[in-house]
Amino acid sequence: MSVTDKLTSRLPVLGDRGDRKDVVAVVKLHGVITPTPSPLARGAINLGAVESALTRAFAHDRLKAVALQINSPGGAPTQSGLVAERIRQLADEKGVPVLAFAEDVAASGGYWLACAADEIYAHRTSMVGSIGVISGGFGFTGLLERFGIERRLHTAGANKSRLDPFSPEKPEDVEWLKNMHSQLHELFVEWVKERRGDRLTDSADLFTGDVWLGQKAVDLGLVDGLGSLREIVRERYPDAEISVAEPKKPLLARLGIGAPAAASALLDAVTTKAAWSRFGL
Repeated sequence: MSVTDKLTSRLPVLGDRGDRKDVVAVVKLHGVITPTPSPLARGAINLGAVESALTRAFAHDRLKAVALQINSPGGAPTQSGLVAERIRQLADEKGVPVLAFAEDVAASGGYWLACAADEIYAHRTSMVGSIGVISGGFGFTGLLERFGIERRLHTAGANKSRLDPFSPEKPEDVEWLKNMHSQLHELFVEWVKERRGDRLTDSADLFTGDVWLGQKAVDLGLVDGLGSLREIVRERYPDAEISVAEPKKPLLARLGIGAPAAASALLDAVTTKAAWSRFGL
């Protein structure tokens, strides 16, 4: 055999993938669901932030499944819906199963995201559910009066200034907000029923906004079983390797630079902390 033949024989044949393993791609969905980025370490979930990670996860050639690693107390309903719909779109295009794994909490919008999966798993200590709608704010009318500050607000449209935090709360505005909550709640319930189907029980508490630990969530049909991501993946796909696709962090976060100590940043921090605190986190 000539030297040329020997060298040629060692070259990989075009299209030969050798011993490449199957892949289970993992997407981390950690943080409060919000349309605005957060300077906090726990991050933020929205379609813009997770799109690249989802695209990379579903792009593997030998993809066997995609696992969603969820740790979220919820947040904006629209972003919850957009991310969940994007997951379903990619899953249908690729024809692969999606598994969701609840960590500390998959509640409210976090559970909305989990329902984008074909199967949901939780740790026995995970908090799951909170199928409801909540919004909060502050009223500053007393503060303005104390400091002698006059509020000047000019609008075109009778309802343009609804729920203005610097004006007295009106009963009709609260009724309007409750009506919006009811409509969003109905959409949330419809989504859960669509995705979970006859796995759900007929418990009267299911859609009250309550939250449950892992085993109770299994009993109610909110999740399919108990187990960690690596445990279930190893059992279901023993020959596959795990590939993690994390959402990209904002530039300042990658550089280790925090947000400026502005009033808006402080309010964002308080709001984010309140979202986690509802679940003792």
